[in-house]
Amino acid sequence: MKTIYTKTISTITFILIFTTSYSQSTLEGVLKNEQDSPIEGVNVVLKGTTTNSTSDVNGKFTIEAKELPFTIIVQYAGFNTKEIKITELPTSPLQIVITTGEEKILSEVVVSSRRRIEKVQDVPIAISVITGKQAEQAGAFNVNRIKELVPSVQLYSSNPRNTGINIRSLGSPFGLTNDGIEPGVGFYVDGVYYARPAATTLDFIDLERIEVLRGPQGSLFGKNTTSGAFNITTRKPSFTSGADFEVSYGNYQYLQAKASITGPLSQKIAGRLSFSGTQRDGLIENIATGKSTNTLNNQGIRGQILFTPTENTNITLAADITTQRPDGYAQVVAGVAPTNRAAYRQFNAIIADLNYQLPSLNAFDRKIDQDTPWRSGQDLGGVSLNVDTKIGIGTLTSTTAWRFWNWDPSNDRDFTGLQVLAKSQNPAKHKQFTQEIRYAGQLNSKLSGVVGVFIIDQTVKIDGTEESGNAQWRFSQSTTNTALWKTPGLFEGYGIHTNAKIHSTSAAVFGQLDWAITDRLHVLPGLRYNYDNKDADYDRKTYGGLQTNDPALIALKKLVYTDQSFVAGADDTDFSGNLTVTYKATDKINAYATYAKSYKPIGVNVAGLPTVSGQPALDLAVIKPEDVNHYELGIKTSPFKNSILNLTLFNTEINDFQTNVQAAELGINRGYLANANKVRVKGAELDASIIINHHFTINGAATYTDGKYVKFTNAPLPLEETGSTVSFKDVSGTDLPGASKWAGSLGGEYTKTAKFFGNTGKFFVAVDGYARSKFSSSPSASKYLIVDGYAIFNTRFGFRTSEGSSVYFWGRNILNKDYYEQLLPAGGNSGHYAGVLGDQRTIGITLKYAL
Repeated sequence: MKTIYTKTISTITFILIFTTSYSQSTLEGVLKNEQDSPIEGVNVVLKGTTTNSTSDVNGKFTIEAKELPFTIIVQYAGFNTKEIKITELPTSPLQIVITTGEEKILSEVVVSSRRRIEKVQDVPIAISVITGKQAEQAGAFNVNRIKELVPSVQLYSSNPRNTGINIRSLGSPFGLTNDGIEPGVGFYVDGVYYARPAATTLDFIDLERIEVLRGPQGSLFGKNTTSGAFNITTRKPSFTSGADFEVSYGNYQYLQAKASITGPLSQKIAGRLSFSGTQRDGLIENIATGKSTNTLNNQGIRGQILFTPTENTNITLAADITTQRPDGYAQVVAGVAPTNRAAYRQFNAIIADLNYQLPSLNAFDRKIDQDTPWRSGQDLGGVSLNVDTKIGIGTLTSTTAWRFWNWDPSNDRDFTGLQVLAKSQNPAKHKQFTQEIRYAGQLNSKLSGVVGVFIIDQTVKIDGTEESGNAQWRFSQSTTNTALWKTPGLFEGYGIHTNAKIHSTSAAVFGQLDWAITDRLHVLPGLRYNYDNKDADYDRKTYGGLQTNDPALIALKKLVYTDQSFVAGADDTDFSGNLTVTYKATDKINAYATYAKSYKPIGVNVAGLPTVSGQPALDLAVIKPEDVNHYELGIKTSPFKNSILNLTLFNTEINDFQTNVQAAELGINRGYLANANKVRVKGAELDASIIINHHFTINGAATYTDGKYVKFTNAPLPLEETGSTVSFKDVSGTDLPGASKWAGSLGGEYTKTAKFFGNTGKFFVAVDGYARSKFSSSPSASKYLIVDGYAIFNTRFGFRTSEGSSVYFWGRNILNKDYYEQLLPAGGNSGHYAGVLGDQRTIGITLKYAL
């Protein structure tokens, strides 16, 4: 490790010395609005770099470039972005006028995903951008709703911990979460990597934009990701005072409030404080308690302090904490599958013997009678320090962060009003420390790039409990000796207590160059070296139930739960990289081709292992890393004024694909990890946006995905084959779980300039829709666990303005479509399965005031 760090520091030092050896050109300018008044706080960026300047109270700015010609991008909230090419330095300050308006065209949006500021249409990466305004207007206050705007994104969540986020159907194993593996989709907020997928269920706070990058990302970001990344940017502190207040109210007692205030604290220090809170009554009725469940109860606060000791250095200290306390995430029994078990072991026979019936045979009656409380409490937060300083013609960035995630759940995993599993809870505490140092700059007129080092240290501690109730005997009964199984108190209070710990460390050196062979032809090689270490300690002890010395009764108890403990660990190193060739045929056509070799690190099992002859299968304690080969072709075009049309073709092949197995063995209380031999995902994506005139805008996206197990010979049995004489199945050639062949979104908006309470703004009416085709909801395809395709439609109308009062009405799922987001079998695979229901129709009003 010392060698890696020494070489990296030497490389960065060389670059810094090298970049300062060139002469520089200084541009001075003045920024004004249409009324010829100077504007303070406008961001001026040297295109293709992170070099930037901010206008002062007189609208003045200065910015330095390596050599002529160069291009600047001028950005300011509420004004149209302006791009100006400088071919020679003016003899007096350049006068720039920017006009008010709303950015509605994707090609005008600027991004920083390549560690430089550039227009999204110039980036040779498949990328979708959702601005903060777009997210607010679409009601997308968390990632789960972003998937309706970016159809290549899939998010599956049966509770915050059991959340998987995928891009192009890859990223996380489908099913219950196992803490022993890394997500394949990175999640970054202001440059800080969030390791736990649960972060995606929390509300956005003070959002500026979301960049969704598709495909492997290892040479630009600190943490290697095999499927893509969410690069989220929040609004920064400003030396111009301002505030935003927003409140929304809807049916089911929905209430959401947001507030943000910013301004100078001194001549060189500015601050921003932001708050978000969301509450809603439940959408499912629990007839046993007489209360609704699946409520929302989220609160979050984020504070930032910006210190600018010089015009070349920005230091930002940020802290945030978010809490979630819902009575929620209950799943509803969606159906019963006949299995290959004996007739007396079928679900309907079991509940008949227990004189029980489900509260409804239709999941969309939204009725449950579950007797174990649902609790999904979580706290997530942290603190970060970011330093950006311009050195030479580049920027040196240091991001230091510490974060935590505490998870406090309670679940009813038998999904019934019977006391089968009286307790099912797996509390966890996660802590992480990350450090990234990165330099991005222009080496000369032909060569630019980024180089960096990244370290992450994570610890996860799990303190889980699963406990049987008085109906466990009948669900676990596997012999016809009913009297023995029915022994009073045999299983009641019998359970397992699990203590597990994972400690993982990862360190990397990464970099990417951009070589301009000509103005139009660029070659971009990237390289990454990674070291990963994981250690796991798993200890599970049985407790409770009938205390007996009878060998026959003890044997029955061991058929339900057994003690298990093991220690496992491994380390690994990996070289990966990518090569992109991009050619800008014209100013309106940009084509690129990419090959990437990527990987996902080793994994460890910390949720129990399957048993062979009564002993844990220790060969499954450590999971092999994924080996990824990715190919992509893309073309970004602006076929005519105020339009974009982008097409991407991709093919991803993964050897030793990390997947989750939900076993019929009850003691494996969360499933276990395994490697599928090989999977392949190929497909196409289309993105389009057009401003027809000053009033009408249309945007859409579509994706075709063909995801297959190329080879998976030891897959788990589908639900209906539980009880077969074999334990595994060859599912080679079948569809990957969660992969819809088709998905798409389409939206349109009409706007008209108007006045409201003396404020000039725009009246608007918008409709958008999201649809996806059917997909498998099981690691091994089951005909009973197929989620049917569905389409939902949302609408909104009202008045909005960049300053002053805005008001609009909204409706989600306005046609009240019944649909499942996920299907999953109950613990023990007795035949019944439950559904995560999509929300029914919701309507409401939002009021906003900005100053």
